[in-house]
Amino acid sequence: MVESSSRLIISRRLAMQLVRALCGSALFLLVHLPAAHGQAPDHSSDELRKLNQSVNALIKKVSPSVVQILVTGYGPLEEGERGNTNAVIGRQRAIGSGFVIDPSGYIVTNAHVVNGAQKVQVVVPSAEADGSLDAALSTRTTIIPARIVGVSREIDLAVIKVDAEKLPALALAVYRKLGQGEIVFAFGSPGGLRNTVTMGVVSAVARQTEPDSPMIYIQTDAPINPGNSGGPLVNVNGEVVGVNTFILTQSGGNEGLGFAIPSNVVNVAYRQLRKFGHLHRAEIGIGIQTITPSMAAALSLPRTYGVVVSDVLPGSPAEAAGVRIGDVLAAVDGKSADNLPLVAFHFYLLETGDKVHLDIFRGKDRLAFDVPVMEPPRDMDQITALADPEKNLVPMLGILGVEIDKKIASMAADLRDPYGIIVAARSAGASVEVPLNAGDVIRTLNGQPMTTLDRLRSALKALSPGAPVALQIQRDQKLLFISFTLDQP
Repeated sequence: MVESSSRLIISRRLAMQLVRALCGSALFLLVHLPAAHGQAPDHSSDELRKLNQSVNALIKKVSPSVVQILVTGYGPLEEGERGNTNAVIGRQRAIGSGFVIDPSGYIVTNAHVVNGAQKVQVVVPSAEADGSLDAALSTRTTIIPARIVGVSREIDLAVIKVDAEKLPALALAVYRKLGQGEIVFAFGSPGGLRNTVTMGVVSAVARQTEPDSPMIYIQTDAPINPGNSGGPLVNVNGEVVGVNTFILTQSGGNEGLGFAIPSNVVNVAYRQLRKFGHLHRAEIGIGIQTITPSMAAALSLPRTYGVVVSDVLPGSPAEAAGVRIGDVLAAVDGKSADNLPLVAFHFYLLETGDKVHLDIFRGKDRLAFDVPVMEPPRDMDQITALADPEKNLVPMLGILGVEIDKKIASMAADLRDPYGIIVAARSAGASVEVPLNAGDVIRTLNGQPMTTLDRLRSALKALSPGAPVALQIQRDQKLLFISFTLDQP
């Protein structure tokens, strides 16, 4: 019985070996037999490999041009509504993104990335930034100080400059060639995670967030998070189609609703910010709005879409030419005026001294005007951008102030007198709460003219604790007094 049992065990072992051999032979035949009968092997994974290779090549091309921006300075301590000029600011550190647009060291980013910056530094990736494991774990970085060349808060773009040569630059794509559903890649430093890339599609080629806003954005579902701001959104050719700017989110993170400033706006803004430091925008003295069906019905406009003239500035070239409020723009320089963003962008391209040809519907009449283009007065945005967070700080009032000199007086419209201190922003840490707003002009303190920041600081320092203070200010072309009492020590 023992021998029989042993033989049974051996027989079972032999049987199992035979089964394994047969299975191996069958598997070999299944793999190789179709080819022997003239059938092609399955290469469905080859296309995926090609996609991987293409993405890897794109990353190697783009990554060396994408930088991380480190900002130390002053910024809002509390989030406020967009456009709020009265936010309290304090010392902050921030991280954003940008990309090299010119080999000589010019970099494009968002204005809000460098807003309130005292010091700007750029982390330039190494030549080995190719997305590989070694590159991802490498701690070798080059940090270069940067200076702000120009800022436009209106369209949220800024240009900064580093002293470096032969940096790899990215080309701007032709915006009109962008298509919905096109594959795009977002590069940047979300959450401070340098050299990050995400992939998605163009959800919409043009999106207005507000009906009367002249700005349009590219909408994408490529994951964008805080820290991506200022980084490039690129196409499969490695060209920049837009600058990642903001997201719509309820959670604070990516929800597939990212927005980028289109490349055509970036192109115009970059050239002007580099040359002038601000948008050198020309105009003819009109305000425009998007026509809605209800507006068209109420005002008996000749069509229910397009752009209507909502304002004509007194003394402007448009008024002199005969343009009226309520006129409907049919065309501007021969281009159909079907929507506000395209009309507004056309005006960005005009230069002072040009003439713009307007075709207008006025009731049932079709009229034509040739209107000279003028350079408008510089606005407060450029003045407040001159404030240095340390040199211009008045700590007792909690403000950043800009002295009015001849240059500032020429930039500021409607000054009652060419002297005083313009409030550029509020800062944290004031010894007393003073109801000053950005744009206010401090004229006198307790009846004494305040012509310089040093005089204002000295006058405040000379007051005893508990002393009454009255500031005469100009606000919206009106003079008024603001009174308060210095806090006790």
